[in-house]
Amino acid sequence: MAQAPTPEEIYRRAQEEGRRRLSMQPLMQASTAFIAGVTIVFGIAAFGVTRALVAPRFGTGPGDLAGALAFGIGLIFLVVGRTELFTENFFDPVAAAIQQPAASAWASLARLWTVVLALNLIGGAVMAAIFSVEGTLPSSAREALVAIADEIHSKGALATFTRAVAAGTLLTLLSYLLNAVDSSGSRIVVAYIVGSFLALGPFDHVVVSALHLVFGVWLANEIGYGDVASNIVVATAGNLAGGLVLVTLTHTVQVKASSRS
Repeated sequence: MAQAPTPEEIYRRAQEEGRRRLSMQPLMQASTAFIAGVTIVFGIAAFGVTRALVAPRFGTGPGDLAGALAFGIGLIFLVVGRTELFTENFFDPVAAAIQQPAASAWASLARLWTVVLALNLIGGAVMAAIFSVEGTLPSSAREALVAIADEIHSKGALATFTRAVAAGTLLTLLSYLLNAVDSSGSRIVVAYIVGSFLALGPFDHVVVSALHLVFGVWLANEIGYGDVASNIVVATAGNLAGGLVLVTLTHTVQVKASSRS
């Protein structure tokens, strides 16, 4: 049986992957992020369809559980397809930038974050527009997606922030764990578990929650674009706090302390 990698080895792998992402040309970053936005909407649609099928017969709780389990396929698509959501750039590229603390590395990181977040949302909005056309999804699934959007919209700013901290922590932990496994099967299992738990929480990932709200805007009249924008601001702040402080910083300290001992 292969020995599990040490924290130092995991961090070294993260730095290598981070350098690759930071060195990508803007067009490649944009296309990769756009595809990720398109892809994650299939997880959102799977959540809505499955919840609509299960909840009327078995109740809201089982419906939410089944929907979360269905959403997990969206993370599998992302991981196997080697595309990235915004939060997946909180660990690897930051580890690389810390190793090379030149101003250019941090400028490349800022560009990466900006491009990926923007194109995640644009790609997701394109796919959400397709699914929003009447008849593309069952009417019950459309109602379920509106209900999910209403649930997200009903939360106050503090709850949205704390849920976003949890999501940022969870997705950055996924980045760490993906560097700790070697086989495609292990990557799929880890991605599915994290994706299902993200939806089950439910926790506010800036891209996923924003796209849920976009469905709410286009399928109903109770949510506006201002609500989407405010959620993006609060969720982004929470994702950054959770991903950078609770995971990336602590693992960096762990590895630096180990190298000095």
